[in-house]
Amino acid sequence: MHLPATVFMPVHAAVVQRNVMPAYEARHQGFLSGLPREFWWLWTATLINSLGGFVGIFLALYLTTGLGYSAGFAGLVGSLYGGGAVVASILGGFLTDRIGRTRTILVAQLTTSLSTLVLGFVGDAPMIAAMAFVVGVSGAASRPAIGATIADLTEGPERQKAFSLNYWAGNLGFGVSAAIVGIVAQHGYLSLFVVEATATFVCAILVYVKVPETGVKLDREHLEDSRFFAGYASVFRDWVFMGILGMTFLMALLFQQAATALPITMGIKGFSSADYGMVISLNGFMIVLLQVALSRVVKSVRPRRVLAASALLCGYGLAVIAGASSLPFYFLAVAIWTLGEIIFAPVIMSLVAQLSPAATRGRYQGMYQLAFSGAALALRFQWKCDRSLRGQYHLDYLRSDRYGSGNWLHSAGTRGGGAIERIR
Repeated sequence: MHLPATVFMPVHAAVVQRNVMPAYEARHQGFLSGLPREFWWLWTATLINSLGGFVGIFLALYLTTGLGYSAGFAGLVGSLYGGGAVVASILGGFLTDRIGRTRTILVAQLTTSLSTLVLGFVGDAPMIAAMAFVVGVSGAASRPAIGATIADLTEGPERQKAFSLNYWAGNLGFGVSAAIVGIVAQHGYLSLFVVEATATFVCAILVYVKVPETGVKLDREHLEDSRFFAGYASVFRDWVFMGILGMTFLMALLFQQAATALPITMGIKGFSSADYGMVISLNGFMIVLLQVALSRVVKSVRPRRVLAASALLCGYGLAVIAGASSLPFYFLAVAIWTLGEIIFAPVIMSLVAQLSPAATRGRYQGMYQLAFSGAALALRFQWKCDRSLRGQYHLDYLRSDRYGSGNWLHSAGTRGGGAIERIR
């Protein structure tokens, strides 16, 4: 007969299990509870989509190793892919408000599924470039709709919790996909395109069937805001939001600069790609491990303080990269700016949702996404302009601004947070 483990448990251990474990489980169940069922379907779709997100990871390697194109052409295709995300932020935000959240997600992800599959079959340079742009546009066009849907489904403290969990799901899926992309590629590069196309198709149908439309119905009151230019004009007139958007762009530049400067700096100092892989993997590991716990910690802290702390952590994390000379220091640098990223993401996403009127919520989410896609594209072009320096520009920039970056972003975070305090 199988006896419960508590029969053989010492008395003090049984007491711990009876008194401490229920409290621990209750805290975590409390954080995960209170969210509507529709959100969890959206969360599941985010996880599946990111688990199959291979194209962005291996596209450059596929073009150079698989098809034999030059690194310059791979860079061009990468720029088109990133430029597509910039276009998608504006277009996706408009469609989210105009035709609805679920329809935008359905159209965007079905287009992504089809274009990804086509990209895996074409071999001509013009077709590859064109399809990479289409995948970039359609793949990012659903993000404003997803953000708007989460904002519609939640309010108050539950909203920040929902954004945190969705962000966690995306990073978990991305980390797993990055780890298994090499295994899947052993069956041929085409299998990567097929898997991503299938995952995206499943997500499109899942969201359309399980998540109801949450957007407002267009009436005479909202008809003016439904127009493309008039709708975005109302967003630009929101000076508080534009201030927060500017701060978000600066933070996005910092996140992207870290991703760009880290491999360059480590390469200059003689570290291998394997060393870089180990160091950067700490970012995903920490997000998966700490995102939920830290979100609970900062939930009751004023946004102004969270944003200022995030800016300081990210700025000084970059400063450590500039002065690092051994792997432990690089691990420390990644750990510092990852903590800043973890506490920044759910707070800023919740604030964007709080500031956005229901009729233009898609456009607000689109502008928020534009801050990140625009920062990534800006740094890509910056790297192209400075490629003759072999990355020395980025290294010198970090050294010359070793402490200025932290102070500059601390000021940005504090002022952006000040604007937030005025609307609370």
